This record gives sequence, C-alpha cells and structure tokens, in this order.
Amino acid sequence: MSFHVQATLGTRGFDVGLGLAPGETVAVLGPNGAGKSTLLNVIAGLLRPDSGRAEIDGKVLFDLDGGASTWTAPHHRGTALLAQEPLLFPHLSALENVAFGPRSAGIRRKTARESARKWLAAVDAGELEARRPAELSGGQAQRVAVARALAANPEVLLLDEPMAALDIHAAPLLRRLLKKVLAGRRAIIITHDVLDALMLADRVIILEAGRITEEGPTQEVLQRPRSRFAAGLAGLNLFPGTLTSTGIRTAEGLEVAGHQDEEVFPAGAGQPGVAAFPPSAVSVFLTDAHGSPRNSFAVTVTDLEQHGDQIRVRADGMSADITPAASADLGLAPGMTVYFVIKAAAVAVYPA
Repeated sequence: MSFHVQATLGTRGFDVGLGLAPGETVAVLGPNGAGKSTLLNVIAGLLRPDSGRAEIDGKVLFDLDGGASTWTAPHHRGTALLAQEPLLFPHLSALENVAFGPRSAGIRRKTARESARKWLAAVDAGELEARRPAELSGGQAQRVAVARALAANPEVLLLDEPMAALDIHAAPLLRRLLKKVLAGRRAIIITHDVLDALMLADRVIILEAGRITEEGPTQEVLQRPRSRFAAGLAGLNLFPGTLTSTGIRTAEGLEVAGHQDEEVFPAGAGQPGVAAFPPSAVSVFLTDAHGSPRNSFAVTVTDLEQHGDQIRVRADGMSADITPAASADLGLAPGMTVYFVIKAAAVAVYPA
C-alpha cells in the first residue's frame, strides 16, 4: 500500500488499521461514535494515539511502537482535512483562502494565485474568487473549501462528511464535483450516506465500536453485506449465524432457510455465514397457517413508518414492506404479534 495507518487509542476503544492504493478513494461508514472522526484526526495529526504507525510512500507520519517515537506535525504530513463546516478565513477572499496553502508552503504570491484560480475553476467557483465567506452560500463556501484543500496538493485527502451541512439542493452538486476531482486521487471520505459511497468510493470500510467489521469493493459490500450496519445501508434484513445444509442457524437457535448456493453448500456447513433478504420479500400475516413456508417467524411490531409508497413494518430487528391497504386490512399497530413469512428462494445465504 502507498498509504498505511495502524493506530490504537485505549480511552476510545479504537484499534484500526487500513491502507490506500495509489489513486484509491475509500468511504468509511459506521454509526455515531464508531470512531470515524477519530480515524481522520489521527491521520491528520490532530489526535495522538497510544500506539501505532502511519506512513505515506515511505514517509513516516508517526511511529509510536518503538523506543524513540516519531510524530510529524500536521502541516508537514502531506494530508488535507475537509470538515463538515468550510472553516474559511473570514477576512480573506475566496481566492486568498485557496491560495493560503501554497503561500504557506513558500510559493510566490503570483504563482499561488494562479494555482488558486485553477482549483476554483475545477470546482465551478471561479466567479466567486473576489467574495469573502460571509458573501457565500453554504454550498458555495464548501466548494471553495474543497478547492483550498486540493490547492495544498495533499498526498491523502481526508473528507469528514463534507455534505452533512449542505441543503438538499447543494449536496448533489458537491457530490458530482467531488466525483470529478477525486478521480485518481488518494482519499478517505467519512459519510453516513450510501449514495456517497456508491458515487465516490472504490472501496467501503464499515467501522463499528472502534473496529473495522467489514470492508471490500463498494458494490460487493452493499450486495452481500456481512454486518448489520452494512445491511441497513443496503436496505436488507440480515441474520448472522452458522451455515447449515439448508441455510443459517442463528446464535439464538433460529433456523433460516435460504436458496442453496453451490459456493456455500454443503462445504460451508458449520462455518460462520449470513442470510440476507429485502423487506419487499417479507409477507405479513396475523396467523401462522399459510401453506408451507420454510421461514415463518412470530414477531412483535415495534414501528410503522412511511417508506416511499409502502409502509415499512419493523419488528424484532426485521423489516417488511407492505402496501398501506394491506397494513390497514391487518390493523397493524406497535405491540401486535404477527408472522413474518419469507420464501426460502428470496433469502441469499453466503459465508461471513
């Protein structure tokens, strides 16, 4: 890997190691408190871990594992951190904000300004160069912040939920711009939006409780999730457990039948695996007498919510999507016991 970091921080239960190939963008997703911002702050030099090592193309950012520790100051690391808020200098124009990085590196004023104009143009903000931050909208300010980060010519670009503070109209524009400027660039983007991962990332990392629980190519992780968080992002129900000859047996002893994949059965029996199925594959009934389904589970309804033109029924960690008419006919309400029925053919079973 051209970039690698391994770091532990005991007080936060954080222990993460990851690498980036040249030109690779990785999206890091996870619930609040998972350690996503901790990861970026460690790489940027804003937070010192208890132990670990990081390097970019052979240049050591920190090495805290040996007797004589190495710690490179943030401004010498070759990284640039783009936060949720633009954090532009209020007394400088957009042009001078973007030129600040090159000027700090000792580049002449004229050359720094030429570079700044190039990057402002790259993010479709060339016409904003004379404005100060107070004269910019949220989306405009964030585009200028992206240009400022890129003008520093970082070896690794770090983006901490760059769309989080934008409205629904500004976010898609910035997402398209990032897709353009991140091409061929090493970057780590923290996000809660699966669309960011699909559009911007070559690879996805799922971070939970300070540990990486899943990683792989974006499409693969979302099509075959192995963690509940990733399954939630992909809109799937997920049952982890042990592979059997017909499906999955969960730790609670629940048997979930799935369609037999030659890759899994029978060689995978006894190994860790997961069963996944979409909410649209779940039928909801008031009794258990409905033909001979292989998957019929008594569950307690916890929530009902609008989901597009469907009603999403949540019960015992599972979800079902049914029509509003069906929900009314069943008289569904939180606290009711119903049966979730799933055809085995709709359940994908694969190794964990």
